[in-house]
Amino acid sequence: VQLQASGGGLVQAGGSLRLACSVSELTDKNRSMGWFRQTPGKEREFVGRIEWRTRYTSYADSVKGRFTISRDGAKNTVYLQMDSLKPEDTAVYYCATVARPIAMGSSVRSSAYDYWGQGTLVTVSS
Repeated sequence: VQLQASGGGLVQAGGSLRLACSVSELTDKNRSMGWFRQTPGKEREFVGRIEWRTRYTSYADSVKGRFTISRDGAKNTVYLQMDSLKPEDTAVYYCATVARPIAMGSSVRSSAYDYWGQGTLVTVSS
């Protein structure tokens, strides 16, 4: 399984961006897809996740109501729609996957995921 994240860039506060994560060799659809972000000197932080088969989503409190995760089965792609962006959303965003559904408590831990994309930088200016 290979993941390719894209869509990062520079945006003003209050603006929107949509990140995409394409998944190659997606033969097992019974998996979880997560989004994380990281800033220099800090640990990777959970943003949200989607269960591929059920489309169930969950989000970190810091992005709830502003970010939306969806997926396109025909394109084997997961999206992270980010609205009402804030300067504190500035980070490198990573997508990740694991070949099984995972419980809420586990989904927020980066160690629960087996494969990671290369990251895409999002910069929100004030």
